[in-house]
Amino acid sequence: MYKLEVQNNSKIFKKDGKEFFALKNANLKIEEGKFVSIIGPSGCGKSTLFNIIAGLIHPTTGNVLLDGKNIVGQNGYVGYMLQKDLLLPWRTILHNVILGLEIKGIRKKEAIERAMPLLEKYGLGGFENHYPDELSGGMRQRAALLRTLLYDQDIILLDEPFGALDAQTRLMMQEWLLQIWEDFRKTVLFITHDIDEAIFLSDEIYILTKRPGTIKEKVAVPLKRPRDEQTLLGTDFIELKKHVLTVLKSDEKEEV
Repeated sequence: MYKLEVQNNSKIFKKDGKEFFALKNANLKIEEGKFVSIIGPSGCGKSTLFNIIAGLIHPTTGNVLLDGKNIVGQNGYVGYMLQKDLLLPWRTILHNVILGLEIKGIRKKEAIERAMPLLEKYGLGGFENHYPDELSGGMRQRAALLRTLLYDQDIILLDEPFGALDAQTRLMMQEWLLQIWEDFRKTVLFITHDIDEAIFLSDEIYILTKRPGTIKEKVAVPLKRPRDEQTLLGTDFIELKKHVLTVLKSDEKEEV
């Protein structure tokens, strides 16, 4: 049984009296503990797919199975982090990180006891009493990701969490994310526009077509772990990048 299975998901939106497909017959099969990226052109339905998995919107057709159970339209089964950190400016970093636990009804003292070791281990030790506007973008993203992780769901959805960061900070955050993933072995679905990022992080990559988004190809990433900046320079990495780029470009050619 797959940890997460998206079955024939389509989503039709209506605007100005007209219907259009944002997503069409999308199918994903995700094994437990895998790191899976979803890549495709802007507007191809990646975020729509995430919102369906998270139960925030209903698909027009199709099911979403978590451990074999249909969770369509039901939220609270996955952790979900958007590109913006969405930290509350009036709460300290510590109290932002424990927010999900508080929402789940965990007492504040217990939530703090759970959070502090993670803050120390993953680069936020000493910043727990700072406020979001006192930290860099990378540090705020760390806090947002730890908040998502502490919500303690088996599946984590990450929608371009590093898209607004500069290249150097972005690589550092990618390595930091892989460290967390290695430690916790959550099942991660990761949206990105960056081919290098998708290959560097992932076990598998799903490539979506232009709108209406459908799965064009599933690409296995057999690169050895752990990975670092040297991985980006290897022949295998470069060949995978060429292949993914070719698949994306073929979609543009078909349109012509």
